[in-house]
Amino acid sequence: MKYSKLFVAGLAALALGGCISLPAGPAGPAGPQGATGYTGPTGNTGATGYTGNTGATGYTGATGGTGATGDTGATGSTGATGYTGATGDTGATGSTGARGNTGAKGTTTGGTVVVVPAR
Repeated sequence: MKYSKLFVAGLAALALGGCISLPAGPAGPAGPQGATGYTGPTGNTGATGYTGNTGATGYTGATGGTGATGDTGATGSTGATGYTGATGDTGATGSTGARGNTGAKGTTTGGTVVVVPAR
């Protein structure tokens, strides 16, 4: 019961505090600055590991000898050239036959050409 009465009184004070306003008083003095925390020492840097050895380089194998070059064979002789046979005579030219007569010429009518065969 005690707490409920205090609670109601507190609510009433808050409600009235909202209606009544007083001017703000002067600012109070600044509080002292808190102490700075202690920073622990920095740890040492670890040692660098050893570098491994480089492996040995293998030997280069020997180069094989070049084989001997074979001799060039002899060139064969060229055979003799044969003779050209004699040229034959040209035969006589035959006579030309007689020329035939030209047939009669057709007449032109109205832009049409009429061809009459020869008899």
